Amino acid sequence: MRYYIVDSFTDKLFSGNPAGVCIADKPISDDIMQKMAFENNLSETAFVRKTEDGYNLRWFTPTFEIDLCGHATLAAAFVIFSFIEPDSHIVRFSTVSGVLTVERKGELLEMSFPVRKPKRIEVTEEISAALGFVPAELYSERDLYAVADSEKAVSDYAPDYQRLAELDKWLGIAITAKGNDCDFVSRFFCPELKLEDPVTGSSHSSLVPLWSDKLGKDEFTAKQLSKRGGTLYCRLCENEIRISGRAVLYLSGEVDL
Repeated sequence: MRYYIVDSFTDKLFSGNPAGVCIADKPISDDIMQKMAFENNLSETAFVRKTEDGYNLRWFTPTFEIDLCGHATLAAAFVIFSFIEPDSHIVRFSTVSGVLTVERKGELLEMSFPVRKPKRIEVTEEISAALGFVPAELYSERDLYAVADSEKAVSDYAPDYQRLAELDKWLGIAITAKGNDCDFVSRFFCPELKLEDPVTGSSHSSLVPLWSDKLGKDEFTAKQLSKRGGTLYCRLCENEIRISGRAVLYLSGEVDL
C-alpha cells in the first residue's frame, strides 16, 4: 500500500508534527494496523480507506488506537488532495468521533472538529505536585488542561513523566497560557508514551472554547511551543471548531505486507 509521512501545521520540513498516512485498498485488521503504527514509530499513523461517501479514517499511536487526532487528519487530507483527488476541494472522513470534513482553502487545509468544552475543576495539591507547578486554573475533558501565568512558563516547562503518569484519569496533559504574539500558546504531553506531542490538533477542540470564554472572541491564532513548533488557525462555530493549517510532504513510498 502507499505510505506517506507528512509534517502538519507547518510549511517547512522538520517542523510541525509528522504523521504517517497509509492508503489501503481493502480492510486491514486492527492487529496489523497496530503493528504498522509500532513499526512506523510516529506519534500517529492514519489509516485511510475509500468508501462510497468518502473515506474511513482511523488513528493509531505506536501502542493504542486513539479517538481523535488533528495532525494525522490534516496529513491524510493533504495526501488525498495532493495524490488521490487533486481536483477535489473537500474530503469527508468517517471516524469514531463522527464525520470530519477537511476543506482546501488556498494554502490552508481547514478541518471541522467537534467541540469538546472542558469543565473547570479544583486545583488540588495532588494535581499540582504531579504537574510540578501550581496552575492558575485547571480544566478537564479527554485531556487535562493546566492554565499557566505566562507564555514563558509554558515554554520553560520541564515535564516529569513519572509524576505526570499519576494523572492517569486523562489521556494527555496540556499546558496553556495567553500568547505574546498570538492569542494563546500550549504544549501537550503524553505520559503513557513519555513524550511531548509537537502539535496537537485534537487538544484544540477543548482549548478553543476554553480561550473563547476567557478572551471573549471566536477566532484565534494559536501556537504550540514544542521544539518543532506549529501554528493553528482556529474558529469556534455554533456546533463545531474549524482548525486550519498547512502541511508539507517528507516521504512517499510503499509498504509491503
